[in-house]
Amino acid sequence: MKRILIVGAGAIGSLYASHLARVADVRVFVRREEHARSINDRGIRVTGRNEFHAHLKASRDPRELPQFDFGIVATKANQTRKAFAPVAHLFRHGAVLSAQNGLGSEEVVAELMRPGFVIRGTTFMSGTRFADDHVHYELNTSTWLGPFEPTNTPFELVEELAALLNASGLKAEALRDARPAQWSKLIFNASVNAVSALTELPHSPHFAAEAEFSDLGHLLHQLIEEGKTVAAALGVELHEDPWAMNCIGAQTNHPPSMLYDVRHRLPTEVDFLCGAIAREAQRVGVPAPLHTALYRLIKAKEASWSWKKENVLEAVESKSAGD
Repeated sequence: MKRILIVGAGAIGSLYASHLARVADVRVFVRREEHARSINDRGIRVTGRNEFHAHLKASRDPRELPQFDFGIVATKANQTRKAFAPVAHLFRHGAVLSAQNGLGSEEVVAELMRPGFVIRGTTFMSGTRFADDHVHYELNTSTWLGPFEPTNTPFELVEELAALLNASGLKAEALRDARPAQWSKLIFNASVNAVSALTELPHSPHFAAEAEFSDLGHLLHQLIEEGKTVAAALGVELHEDPWAMNCIGAQTNHPPSMLYDVRHRLPTEVDFLCGAIAREAQRVGVPAPLHTALYRLIKAKEASWSWKKENVLEAVESKSAGD
């Protein structure tokens, strides 16, 4: 039986862990001791598209973990280095899938593993984690995966992991070139997440509406077309239509990850999403004013949280000194 380590057990990580535990020896590497204890004591209950209870092991101490055949990094992209570094040495003869948003995580995983095989991946499935031991499976679309070219990953390893995912009850497709799928998801995700972060709307029907001049769907359509122009300039022919992906997702009212971050004043993944498209556009000499503007607005929004905190503290100290 193959050994698989899931790094990060948010909604997506919990879906991978619980399903793969049906066909493999799965461990979960988590940050919090209480999270590990919850999974070890109660497993993970899956509701929604699939209904079952998975029993598996979790740990926050890498010294407790063996070598693995496969790994899946399912943290937020801006947490990759911190989350994966402690366990990067556990894949001497294995391969690791980066199943994260945006561009750039594969490079971090490859740097930490060196040498080692990395799999380029992207997923459009979604879920909501109600508790450490309960995840609700919402959108049951595929994980697309393919070799990460700089690590010369054998395609046979990609096919093997895809087969395990399909056998587990999830959907997966092995691709010899996963960049078209990754860019399809990137364009969709960058557009939806950025607009959600700024408007604080979940991914709702507003994102696909275009009947009225004021409708938000016009902006989403323009962002997606701009992203497609950048992809074309890079020679990437998209695997799926990001606008169609948006129209499907807009029916779910699902809160994107950056909406959660903004509501909780946490650093977002914008550098790996809009920021990645803006940087790639600049590199190849293609204008991307919408993605660049949204990227800078969200970075400014993040800066405002610490600015407000510092200025409130300064005002309080000034008032106390005056008293």
